[in-house]
Amino acid sequence: MTDAPLSEFRIDLHAPVPGALAPEIERRIFFVAPEITEFALIVRDDEVRGVTLVASGNLVHEELTEKVNYMVDSDVRKQLATPAKTIWTSPHERRPHAGVYELLLESGAVSEAGEGQVAVGEPLLSLLEYFDRAVRAVLAGEFAALEYRYPTLISTATLEKAGYVTSFPQHLMFVSRLRNDMDVYRAFQEAHVDSGIDSTVLERCDNVDYCLPPTMCYHTFHQHTGRTLARGRLHVITSRGKSFRFEAAYATTLERLWDFTVREIVFMGSREDVLDARERFMRNVFSFLEEIGLSGFCEVGNDPFFCGSDTSERIWSQRLLELKYELRLVVAPGRTIAVGSFNFHDDLFGEAFRIHHGSDGPVRSGCAGFGLERLVYAFLCQYGPDPGHWPAPVRAGTGM
Repeated sequence: MTDAPLSEFRIDLHAPVPGALAPEIERRIFFVAPEITEFALIVRDDEVRGVTLVASGNLVHEELTEKVNYMVDSDVRKQLATPAKTIWTSPHERRPHAGVYELLLESGAVSEAGEGQVAVGEPLLSLLEYFDRAVRAVLAGEFAALEYRYPTLISTATLEKAGYVTSFPQHLMFVSRLRNDMDVYRAFQEAHVDSGIDSTVLERCDNVDYCLPPTMCYHTFHQHTGRTLARGRLHVITSRGKSFRFEAAYATTLERLWDFTVREIVFMGSREDVLDARERFMRNVFSFLEEIGLSGFCEVGNDPFFCGSDTSERIWSQRLLELKYELRLVVAPGRTIAVGSFNFHDDLFGEAFRIHHGSDGPVRSGCAGFGLERLVYAFLCQYGPDPGHWPAPVRAGTGM
């Protein structure tokens, strides 16, 4: 936290935005400027008319107004305010427990290691392994999947090829290092031995060839670059690994982490086979969630494209064509978090990575991904941290 004085700014929008698009503003507002610490939308007659911001430092009101309106006009305003289509709702309506994260902190089951970073112990470790095994078991029930463990780092060139760099610049996390030069090492030691590390160290770094991966599927597409996959069958790859996305203004709890674990499944084949696989796998996941009594729903969603000239069109296309389904579980009264998604890419990555499907041109692909910490946290919010209150299959699966 900064000790700089806080100021409040009222920003009026160029024109009102439908209230249904308020979440699209909320998911972007902290990325407008790093000094923003709090915000509240100004809503009247079911329209967003402006935003009140609390920020540190010496921000200029006119510049902040221009930034906020640019974000709203380019990323939000052109979107159609249509309600999200729900494709599954759990028959269970559980009453979530209050203060679960605080109980986990008090017991030592979790500890905060830094901004957006939480260390987890038992019973979360056993639950994390249980849900990971459960997802793989659902997958194995109908599909023969190959599993890989990928390196943590991913090349920047791979993310560029996938379009991630231009679609989600707000989440990128570059990995750099000191230039391989004796003079650089000596100057670094002399400059920082007493004063500590600060941003001036970047002047001695010049490598941006690698990033921390935002998810696992980009490793899979890079792995298959230039290959021709056998026609007439579905190719299924699964992996688990650490993923990293920068999120401005991290909240406490396990809801939004800088460093989290993802189980991902990639389907590659014909359009019909990939869409069918996504549907079957998705429905089997819903059945599993119903079996253990979790409360939630799955709806048509969209990615948080940012600062692109075609952002609104891409979001509308995702929703219209139902390219993304988002699985949400209850964590508090009237509040859910996304724990997974089921996506169809069409030939986007087949084209970008030159992956062919026999002689039929670029392969079609889809993927499903689950944030395991979020899945565990939603479960604990609904059932509490006492294993004695958990469903029998979960107790058996965790040994609790």
